[in-house]
Amino acid sequence: MVISEQVGCGIVSAVAAKRFAEEFASTLDKSVSVSLKSGVRLIGKLVAFNQSDYSLWLADVTSSDGRTAKKLFVAGSEVSSIEVLERGPELDSLYERLSRTFPNMVKYLRDVGVILVMDRIRVTKDGVVEGTGTAAQRVQKIWEEWKKEEAERQQAAGT
Repeated sequence: MVISEQVGCGIVSAVAAKRFAEEFASTLDKSVSVSLKSGVRLIGKLVAFNQSDYSLWLADVTSSDGRTAKKLFVAGSEVSSIEVLERGPELDSLYERLSRTFPNMVKYLRDVGVILVMDRIRVTKDGVVEGTGTAAQRVQKIWEEWKKEEAERQQAAGT
């Protein structure tokens, strides 16, 4: 019984670690506010991070003391907290369209901006980011149609 409990904990731990990494990765290319241990607050776009120590590369940075930088490296050991300031695009209409094509096989993970099709094809605002085969190709085609319509809708709203 002790062995199965240890194995079960290992599986849960691996799932938690994967979810943490996915959540952190979802902040890429978004505006964030980074609080440092020194009390300084940085606002910028998260363009890269090191998963081993959570060091960050920020772009178009403004600090709470008024300084600016085009790009700034922040050591992970100096980070106290990270707040996402920008939400991803709403993918509701894409989710509905995919649900019509793949009934009962689509999940929308709104908090991370991901649509999961057939538990193996991941779609974001940028298209299919994970998955292969004919189903993934179909999902990519649906995404391309949706993206074109969204661009047309935004252009019409802007005029």
